Amino acid sequence: MLDCIFCKIIKNQIPSSKIYEDEELLAFHDIHPIARVHFMIIPKVHLDSLDRCTVVHQSLLGKMLLLASKLAKEQGLENGFRTMINTGHGGGQEVFHLHVHVFGGDALIPRT
Repeated sequence: MLDCIFCKIIKNQIPSSKIYEDEELLAFHDIHPIARVHFMIIPKVHLDSLDRCTVVHQSLLGKMLLLASKLAKEQGLENGFRTMINTGHGGGQEVFHLHVHVFGGDALIPRT
């Protein structure tokens, strides 16, 4: 999609603080963190949201969740972490490109 901010990040048209990249996935720190550690994992293929995924995406979704655990530990979250996938307007999704939030560490940082 031409106007998708995450697609632009994937294409290096918008800078990001990358922590992981391979042929299918990209992970980077959230620009509005809600915890000491807060990053997102996105697929390089554009998928609007989780409810657009099918059985074809099963392997990709599994890879995203396994990567979440690996990166959380690498980012210092040995004691645990949270994952969140906002889906659709009613689910709080703001960027319509599938993404998994991974966060933890200190108490959640209140947004102002």
